[in-house]
Amino acid sequence: RDLGGEPQSADAAYSLPFPVPDAAAAVRLATELEDRVAGVYSDLVRASSGTRRGTAALALREAAVRAARWRGGSVAFPGLAERSTPSSAPATPQA
Repeated sequence: RDLGGEPQSADAAYSLPFPVPDAAAAVRLATELEDRVAGVYSDLVRASSGTRRGTAALALREAAVRAARWRGGSVAFPGLAERSTPSSAPATPQA
């Protein structure tokens, strides 16, 4: 402004994972974001120890609770995407 110009806001530097045209899509987006945050905190729990690990575990729990509220239910292993999808392997050992 001192130089006579007018500041311009920056464009968003991210893209949404899917279009959000209505309230239902916004709820799906909120759930997706909390699931992704839980995944990051889960990685931090696995990679850290001591106080940092405890803090990450609390943050993971909080993200999982928020996701469950948005979703209307919980998943078996919040933050562990590899555990939340059904396995194609048989549940019993095969000879």
